[in-house]
Amino acid sequence: MPIVDGVLNINAFISVTLGIIVLFVGKRLNDAIPFLRDFSIPEAVTGGLLFSFLVALIHFFLGISVEFDLSARDILLIYFFTTIGLNAKLKDLLDGGKKLIILLGITLSYMIIQNFTGISVSSIFGLPTPVGLLGGTVSLIGGHGTAIAWAPRIADNYGVRNAMEIGIACATFGLVLASLMGGPVAKFLISRHNLEPEEAGAPDIGFSEDDGRKDIGHLDFLDALLALQLAGILGYVLNEAVEETGLQLPLFVTCMFGGIILSNIIPENMPRLITGTRWPSRTPAMALIADVTLGTFLAMSLMSMQLWTLIDLAGPIITILMAQFVVTVAINILIVFPSMGKDYNAAVISAGFGGFSLGATPTAMANMAAVTQRYGPSHIAFVVVPLVGSFFIDIANAFIIPFFLTKF
Repeated sequence: MPIVDGVLNINAFISVTLGIIVLFVGKRLNDAIPFLRDFSIPEAVTGGLLFSFLVALIHFFLGISVEFDLSARDILLIYFFTTIGLNAKLKDLLDGGKKLIILLGITLSYMIIQNFTGISVSSIFGLPTPVGLLGGTVSLIGGHGTAIAWAPRIADNYGVRNAMEIGIACATFGLVLASLMGGPVAKFLISRHNLEPEEAGAPDIGFSEDDGRKDIGHLDFLDALLALQLAGILGYVLNEAVEETGLQLPLFVTCMFGGIILSNIIPENMPRLITGTRWPSRTPAMALIADVTLGTFLAMSLMSMQLWTLIDLAGPIITILMAQFVVTVAINILIVFPSMGKDYNAAVISAGFGGFSLGATPTAMANMAAVTQRYGPSHIAFVVVPLVGSFFIDIANAFIIPFFLTKF
């Protein structure tokens, strides 16, 4: 791994290896520090932030920038969301239909508020409206992908030359805040209202703290992997069909739908290649794959953050993001939680809302995974949140961002 022009490029294989190490470091730190464990901070967040801080020190003291090949990370994301689809039952979709519509309405309203918050704070610093939008839905609820997609247009059409740097910095810092918000918000709500899961059982991702190790045979694992591959193939076909209509959706979204379709048309007890093995929805093997793929994905995302990009833009960006953080926490506790029913599922959904409102849907899933592994399962939350966070938001943002750019 030679250093070229002050940049150390780390290939995909080493990047995945480091992601696994970062995940283990986060696990050890969470076990050793009660605060991190009690507030359900995801292990990938703990290890990832520590590693990104060390990379920043290398940059500052040695003048070397570290860049990671994250192509393998994107494959992990597809696998993870496919497990979410395979775990989704029609009953949960029907039960969560009302919650999904309500959460979608709240989220759309919140996106308007998020943009007005960004514009208002940026105006205090004498900055133009597009900068406020970069500190709004462009980079926060939109994430790095939306920021990268819109920054060149904002730079060319509105004269914000450092639009890309502002967007990436806001998305990066927003990801950190989102990762740290979900667990504490859920703990506050669960403790204050003495909430408990409505049903017993294993969480959708990983295993609960009380379950200990699960016995998973190699055939169980291969069976779950086969289901993932089949759902992924169906998701790829769906993605191609959607593109033919002129609409573009991320591949992980259509793969999630592929998993939902298969898990709801294939009977659990139908004869299969492996005698005596039911369709691997909500099995320990599927939960294990979900845990590994999500944890490694998030660890790689956080460890690769270039924190030094925040320095030059620190004043306005930190002020905007602190305002966004306060607004988000208030909406989460005062609106999202009551609207979702003030029960345990509502608390887990609130943890997820805290994740995607300032960060990204994988952050929301990691927040919810950390909460459910500590307190108990919430199947509805893992159906409602990804549909709102990964599907409807991107569609809504495609209309909201141009509206604000032209009207304000």
